[in-house]
Amino acid sequence: MSKQIKMGVTDLSFHRITASIVSHVLSDMGFQVQRIYSPHQQNFAKLKSAEVGMIASAWLPSSHGIYKADVEQVEPLVELGLHYEPYAHWGVPDYVPEQSVKEVADLLKPEVLARMNKDIQGINAGAGITRFSIQMMEEYGLSAAGYRFHTGTEQDCFSAFEQAVAEKQWLIVPLWKPQFLHHKYAIREVIEPKGLLGIVDRAVLLLREDQAKVFSQDQLDILDSLRFSNEIIAELDYKVSREGREIDQVTREWLDAQS
Repeated sequence: MSKQIKMGVTDLSFHRITASIVSHVLSDMGFQVQRIYSPHQQNFAKLKSAEVGMIASAWLPSSHGIYKADVEQVEPLVELGLHYEPYAHWGVPDYVPEQSVKEVADLLKPEVLARMNKDIQGINAGAGITRFSIQMMEEYGLSAAGYRFHTGTEQDCFSAFEQAVAEKQWLIVPLWKPQFLHHKYAIREVIEPKGLLGIVDRAVLLLREDQAKVFSQDQLDILDSLRFSNEIIAELDYKVSREGREIDQVTREWLDAQS
């Protein structure tokens, strides 16, 4: 009889891609995996309460470190693998001249204020990029200059970007790598010298220590050996999110091609 595992998945497209790959690996080991999708903070709350036994993927230490520390008040956690190396950034379409917008402070130039769409569409409130962006709005005086940061769904964020690009508008997109937009569009990162966007994180499988007991050491070693990349996740994410392919088929084909 196969063992049951409940995996917490932050309900964003690239997290769903990684979780799908890890689910295949666990299924190949003989486990029956149930994926439970939640926003960032709820995902970690479910890990804390043992509603889920693992999360794929946690971004450490910057984006999800505060949530990990909260879970570890009740249960130690084990980090496995290095799924990719994510980081948050603000970007502009590459048709926005670099001499006009190279770093965040350039958004306050009069000629940029005259051209730039001042609505900055983010994703949900618990995301690291959202926390970082809200701080940047104040630190750089962007709110006072007329910029507005909005939380919303990932589709709100990505559709706003794609529509603006179709119309060749100047806009800022609060983004991260990996993300499927990078697979199609040339998005230039805007330099943020104050370090408000965090650092390059490690995306890992985060496992409750009491859950680790259901695995053999060989199985833990396999999970710890998993290595993807920002580019791989972005490409698979694009196939699902914009080409409309079925997620588990896309990830299964990729995984089989590695063996």
